[in-house]
Amino acid sequence: MTYAEALDHLHGLAVFGARFGLETAHRMAAGLGNPQEQLRFIHVAGTNGKGSTCAMLESIYRAAGLRVGLFTSPHLVSFRERIQVNRRLISETEVARLVEEVISSQCLVVSERGDGLASAFSTQSLITNYSPPPPPTLFEFVTVMALKYFAEQKCDVVIWETGLGGRLDATNIVTPLASVITNIALDHQQWLGETLPKIAAEKAGIIKPGVPVLTAADAPEAVAVIRAESERKGAAFTLVGGAGSSDRDDCGTGAAGTAAPPVLPLRGAHQRRNAGLAVAVVRALQATLPVGETALRHGLESVQWAGRLQMAKVGGREFLFDGAHNADGVRALAAALRGEFGGQPFALALGMLGDKDCELMCSTLAPLAVRIAAVRVASNRTTEPAVLAGHCRRANPTALVTAHESLKDALAALEAEPRVVIAGSLYLIGEALERLGLDVTAGERGLNEWQRAGMKR
Repeated sequence: MTYAEALDHLHGLAVFGARFGLETAHRMAAGLGNPQEQLRFIHVAGTNGKGSTCAMLESIYRAAGLRVGLFTSPHLVSFRERIQVNRRLISETEVARLVEEVISSQCLVVSERGDGLASAFSTQSLITNYSPPPPPTLFEFVTVMALKYFAEQKCDVVIWETGLGGRLDATNIVTPLASVITNIALDHQQWLGETLPKIAAEKAGIIKPGVPVLTAADAPEAVAVIRAESERKGAAFTLVGGAGSSDRDDCGTGAAGTAAPPVLPLRGAHQRRNAGLAVAVVRALQATLPVGETALRHGLESVQWAGRLQMAKVGGREFLFDGAHNADGVRALAAALRGEFGGQPFALALGMLGDKDCELMCSTLAPLAVRIAAVRVASNRTTEPAVLAGHCRRANPTALVTAHESLKDALAALEAEPRVVIAGSLYLIGEALERLGLDVTAGERGLNEWQRAGMKR
């Protein structure tokens, strides 16, 4: 199988949509010999900040000399971003091999079950009533691919990000060293619940008996749910940076006055909170995964995570990329634009998916921009540019607002603007990085698509 053929197979799995439940992931992992049993994990869930927190944990443990697997989603440009070891993307050759091997292992399981039934039952009716297992979704398939790869690579620890929710997410077939919940906010309500407590309950589903729980959630009703589930599972609970927490410093270092906090490459107050959570996790696991203070500091100061308040100069112009894809993320971006970027005037290229509170998000960002280009996201779930433009005009009547069918057209319309912020969807960020030449990997963003109709709860 070639890499192109492997991607074609993964594309084909998108027709099965997204699905809640662990049965398929358990079955597929068993067909591969349960590679998760050979690995140690830090399992990270939450509404926002999962990827950044994972990147910080990976950077810290790598600085400490460990071999670190990193599993995240979605990818910005290349599918290979999802599976990394020591921040080296999985190779095209390895992707092709693993896709072929996972397919073979599942065909063998189904064949053995079918043959067994055929020999055990003599009546045609019993054979006819045999129901083969459902085909895996793209995310389930990639999850077990990653498990096999990380086991083969003999990773010392795997930083393991959930896909959607937690309780019934395919990643939840592992028993980690720590269960980490970054924050709880409204997002994906149609699947996770309409209230913060309901969403928190889904995220808290990653909590395992006796496994320590750390969270930076700040909504009291969400914290109460996570705390209660931790107590029910006999898991030590730590609240980082919230009311009643003993954490005094966002980055979790220098608390004793012996050293200044590290300087994070990732900007924004929300990233300092994420760093505080990452440091708390490292300290909680010190007996199992020792990390010296020098490695801890170096890991934080050298962390990289694209598309999160990422700044770049292209052709003498400044661009800021931020995957603020829900209301909570947009508020964090707006706070950074007002604070850390000094309220300097900027143009805004904005594209959002249709399952978000687009009007609220536009009302937060649009008043800060002097020029706005609403753009179609390259996704079947996009919000129409004309709808976004209408929200932005109502939120900022003084700005020039235009609607564009492509990011190419939007960037052309903003060609004279010296500072451009591109935000609203990680899909849009990936396209922008590719189009502006900041990521030269072959674009494979279509693999981020999934069909709403296939989602089952």
